[in-house]
Amino acid sequence: MELKDLYRDVILDHNRHPRNFGRLEGADAHAEGHNPLCGDRLTLSVKLAGDRIEDIRFEGKGCAISTASASLMSEAVKGKDRDTVRRLFDSVHALLTEQDAAPGAELGKLAALSGVREFPARVKCASLCWHTLNAALERGSAPTVTTEVPDEVPSDLASRLVGEPQ
Repeated sequence: MELKDLYRDVILDHNRHPRNFGRLEGADAHAEGHNPLCGDRLTLSVKLAGDRIEDIRFEGKGCAISTASASLMSEAVKGKDRDTVRRLFDSVHALLTEQDAAPGAELGKLAALSGVREFPARVKCASLCWHTLNAALERGSAPTVTTEVPDEVPSDLASRLVGEPQ
């Protein structure tokens, strides 16, 4: 089996059987995410123990990439501190947006998202959950995060916000 086939199988499995899907009672932080181009919507809830993510769950509807990405992310960040989550976000963002980015060992199953960069319209689907998690961790309770950026945002900031290569 080729690596590409293995990655496809991981995405399909996490879409069909998403991990950490459902409501999280007693959450310390939550945020909603929306990708209007694809129709993905998710609500992400986090329970913290100090600076660590003790538990994380998500709800909503989305395409296979969005659901699989949220499932993979939830497994990867559970038990991690904010700094580690930030580094994972940066690694996943590079994996999704930089053509020459190779998946590092720290990504584990998240490396399955590497094929998404071949489909630029799907990068927003894969990154929505990560932007939503950042909003929840930074603000505690955040308004809806979107993959679309208002026109008045400077273009370099806008491309970073929506996960496009600069």
